[in-house]
Amino acid sequence: MSISRVTSAALSGIHADLVDVEVDLSHGLPQLAIVGLPDLAVKESKDRLRAALKNIGCPLPVKRVTINLAPADVKKEGSAFDLPMAVGILAAEGVLPSDTIPHYLMVGELSLDGRIKETRGALSVAIAARRAGLRGVLLPAVNAAEAAVVEGIEVLGVETLTQVIDFLSGTQAIAPVRTDVAALFAAPSFYAEDFSEVRGQAHVKRALEIAAAGGHNLLMVGPPGSGKTMLAKRFCTILPELCFDEALETTQIHSAVGLLAPNQPLMITRPFRAPHHTISNAGLVGGGTVPRPGEVSLAHNGVLFLDELPEFRRDVLEVLRQPLEEGRVTISRAAAALTFPAKFILVAAMNPCPCGFLSDPTRHCLCTPVAVMRYRARVSGPLLDRIDLHVEVPAVPFRDLTTEAGGETSAAIRKRVTDARRIQAERYAAEKIRYNASLTPRQIKKFCAIGDDAKRLLDSAMARLGLSARAYNRILKVARSIADLAGRDPILLADVAEAVQYRTLDRKTSGV
Repeated sequence: MSISRVTSAALSGIHADLVDVEVDLSHGLPQLAIVGLPDLAVKESKDRLRAALKNIGCPLPVKRVTINLAPADVKKEGSAFDLPMAVGILAAEGVLPSDTIPHYLMVGELSLDGRIKETRGALSVAIAARRAGLRGVLLPAVNAAEAAVVEGIEVLGVETLTQVIDFLSGTQAIAPVRTDVAALFAAPSFYAEDFSEVRGQAHVKRALEIAAAGGHNLLMVGPPGSGKTMLAKRFCTILPELCFDEALETTQIHSAVGLLAPNQPLMITRPFRAPHHTISNAGLVGGGTVPRPGEVSLAHNGVLFLDELPEFRRDVLEVLRQPLEEGRVTISRAAAALTFPAKFILVAAMNPCPCGFLSDPTRHCLCTPVAVMRYRARVSGPLLDRIDLHVEVPAVPFRDLTTEAGGETSAAIRKRVTDARRIQAERYAAEKIRYNASLTPRQIKKFCAIGDDAKRLLDSAMARLGLSARAYNRILKVARSIADLAGRDPILLADVAEAVQYRTLDRKTSGV
């Protein structure tokens, strides 16, 4: 047989699309040609294939070898096509039987001595194989546990090309890899930090608890050393545990980018991403010639922490509008237009002024009012409108730092947050949303009804603080979360009053 076909897959964003690796052997001058829009890494497979086949005792045929990666109009990138191309050459030469090959999807990079090295996106590849109705997938052994999270297919981890040849020839059996997903979720999530380590700042902890309960974005404003970063790093510890669907989607994103930790088949803790303020647009929301996920997608189902918010470039901050509003980001390029999930909780921190000491009772601020206004204007009004809670973080008094009594543990706070999320899940079961921050204006009218006294309070706040319609809706969402934390359905006047006080920057900028 002078022609063969092997099924492989190429990553398209965080998903995998099937690719047919077609190999043809014909008479003529010895040559190896790869067609089908391969990138440089795929083109370099020629030398890896030649060396790997020679070193396992199956040298490249002295023929004209043509390899087509179909569909030919989709660009192929990466080194994961090495293994299917090698198998295709051997099958076309007649070294391997052709009856078993069509039942398996194959990916993997070849080393020069025939070893199979790890690849990106193993979870997405396994999902694509199951969707295509294949029997199983052959992939590097180091990626097998990750792919085995997908049920309904055989996941065969291989270490060498020789092992693949023996398996396809029927001379060696390979036991499918199993991953016990239930055992992964049964193990308690481990966090190195805990809220009990934070001294003082009771009102900030309260705001973080509300943000966690309703999935709200939060901005902390305070002088250097007041504990903003310390609090943000512990925010993940009070969020509810990931469910399986969330864990699967989160793992897909990190696997596609190549950030999945070794021996971590499934991410069961929420991601925490804290990019530096020098990050670019493409780094934050994704981009590139072939679009790849950015930090907002890597923070999907977790937390995106932006420290020193005004220090980020203005255009970088403005691209956050779409993911904050819609929970996804679309990257359009000439080659492709891809949509990445980006449902995260934004936790941001900033100083009250350029020097940082405007609200510090012990250190004198040297900034002029104009400098303070210019500094705060780096964060646009539309972006502030999309942040539900603004909370001041004062410097911690010495007596709080020296106290031996710790605050509430993260576990205790997480229990209340989880109970509030459970109430929201039941309430919004027919609405296709999970928590209060996702409420639309129509849903706000339905689920966030308030009394006449609360309406009068909001009317006064709107007039005095100059709140926008978006800020009004966000106050109602926060009030809904406060009521859910208390375990009751009606929103009381006290809930609305507490929600209004979390519009700190609206008050400051309106001169009140």
